Amino acid sequence: MTRLNKKFTPFFALASLTFVCQAAWAQSVDFVEPKNGEVVSSPFKVAFAVSGMTVAPAGDMTKDTGHHHLLINASAIPEGTVIPADETHKHFGKGQTETQVTLPPGLYKLSMQFANGAHQSYGEKMSKTIEITVK
Repeated sequence: MTRLNKKFTPFFALASLTFVCQAAWAQSVDFVEPKNGEVVSSPFKVAFAVSGMTVAPAGDMTKDTGHHHLLINASAIPEGTVIPADETHKHFGKGQTETQVTLPPGLYKLSMQFANGAHQSYGEKMSKTIEITVK
């Protein structure tokens, strides 16, 4: 090992450890499919992903757990607000991570919202919005 490498090794070790810790604590949601801007045929598959939290069924109030909700042409629900259950707010309270969606042709905004066991939103930080076209 050269003198330069010895000098900077602790820095790189600390930087690597910081990155690993941040990755382990990062909480986010994403669409596995469809992707933003995609053109789909109805019915189409919607698959959800979550990082930094665990999927659990409705009713489970364990810290850092929750379940997915699909909002059709709606935006993120404010943190702590109970997500309505209606035609545009689909609940996946059994812990489902994918579903089939049937929509008429058109342009749609799909928002995924993660919420706790009481359907209380984790807010914008645990929401993701994409736009798709149904042909």
